[in-house]
Amino acid sequence: MTTKELVALFEGLRVADVRDGMDWVGLHHKGTVSPDIAPLFQGAYAVGVAHTVRMKPSEKSVPSMPPEDYTDWAYNYWYRELYSSRPLTDNLQAGEMVVIESAGLDVGEVGSNNSLEWYAAGATGVVTSGGVRDRDECVHQRVPTFCRLRVQKMVQGRVEFDTTQVPVNIGGVLIRPGDVVVADGDGVIAVPVEHAETVARYARQELENDKAGRRKLYEKLGWPLDDTVR
Repeated sequence: MTTKELVALFEGLRVADVRDGMDWVGLHHKGTVSPDIAPLFQGAYAVGVAHTVRMKPSEKSVPSMPPEDYTDWAYNYWYRELYSSRPLTDNLQAGEMVVIESAGLDVGEVGSNNSLEWYAAGATGVVTSGGVRDRDECVHQRVPTFCRLRVQKMVQGRVEFDTTQVPVNIGGVLIRPGDVVVADGDGVIAVPVEHAETVARYARQELENDKAGRRKLYEKLGWPLDDTVR
């Protein structure tokens, strides 16, 4: 099944629906990412096929230098050689979700610039077990982002890019390249790709049943119908 087809199966489903679908196929204790990893802003929603990234803490020392040399060192050495996002950006496909296993430090591995770069390359959103900085710009840009920390620090001297497209640990859940990730106000859930079609079928069933029941209550209350009950 293609990335486009997988995304279409899950488009519009809530995390709660997908959780139900996972239960329906016997995966009761699988897929639910730790609630520590939460939406950066109200209303964030994303469905995508996992394009995974792993970061690592750096053991390299920052050399002593005057401030006028630091810009060149940071941008032409650290960002170019140790933390380049090109391996990710150049290989992203439309419909993929960037899923980052953090180095585990209070560092902004995601910010307003790289998240927007990935979004422009076709990513549906970003999930990270680490931190996001430039939060106000990230919220303004509305790239769906789910993270554990709001932070201030840059990566140089702290974090290096490790590799892409390997299984990663996100909030206690193993997410592999190609698995389906759904994220909204209830958090993040990952669906093993081999179960995707069946999980989506029963998740859709639960969504439609919920809409029908709530629609009747809207009508009883005299409320105008909205997209959540249509």
